[in-house]
Amino acid sequence: MRIVLVGPPGAGKGTQAAFLAENLSIPHISTGDLFRANISRQTELGKLAKSYIDAGNLVPDEVTIGMARDRMEQPDAEGGFLLDGFPRNVSQAEALDEMLQNEAMKLDAVLDLEVPEEEVVKRIAGRRICRKDSSHVFHVSYKPAAKEGVCDVCGGQLYQRDDDSEETVRKRLEVYHTQTEPIIDYYKAQGLVVTISALGKVEEVTKRAMEALQREEDGK
Repeated sequence: MRIVLVGPPGAGKGTQAAFLAENLSIPHISTGDLFRANISRQTELGKLAKSYIDAGNLVPDEVTIGMARDRMEQPDAEGGFLLDGFPRNVSQAEALDEMLQNEAMKLDAVLDLEVPEEEVVKRIAGRRICRKDSSHVFHVSYKPAAKEGVCDVCGGQLYQRDDDSEETVRKRLEVYHTQTEPIIDYYKAQGLVVTISALGKVEEVTKRAMEALQREEDGK
C-alpha cells in the first residue's frame, strides 16, 4: 500500500506511522528523517537544505520533493510506503501525484488522524522532559511524575520545552490549518481520505487505522 499520513501536531503521527509501517511491511518515510539523513550524508540536497535552515529560512518545496523522490525510488519502497510529514501543502501533494503518475503508480489511501484542538494543546503543553535524559518524558495529566518536577527514573529536573508552551502549540496549529489541512480536501476530491479518531491508547488507534485501511483496500 502507498499511504500518506496526515493529522495535526500532537496526533501521534510518528508513533502510529512506525506501528502501521511494521504491520503493513512497508517503509516509514518521515520528512524529519529525510532531512537528517541527507544533511548528515552531505548530499547535494542535504547541503542545499542546510543552507536554508542555517539562514533561518524555510526549505523550498522542490528540495523536500527531491528528497522524497530519492527515498521513494529505493528498492524497499517498491511494494509501497507510508509518508509522514510529506506532502505538507497542496503544491507538494500535486508534485507527489505527478511523481507517482510518471511511475504508473498511485496512492491507495490518505489516513487522517483526527484529534480535537483542545486535546492537542493538552497533550503537548502538558509534556515534561527530564534535563538529564530527554528520553525520560512525563505528562502532567497522562503520566505525572511521583514528585512534581522530578524525574522518577534518574531524579533529574523536569521542564517544559519552549516549543511545548500553549502559545507555541496554538501557533503550530494555525500553520497546520492554513498550510496542511487543505491537502485533506485535495485528497477527498480523489476519494482517498480515511478519517479515524486518534483518541485512546496507542494500540487502539493502530487497530482502528488497520481496520479502516483494510476496509478501504477491500472496497477497491
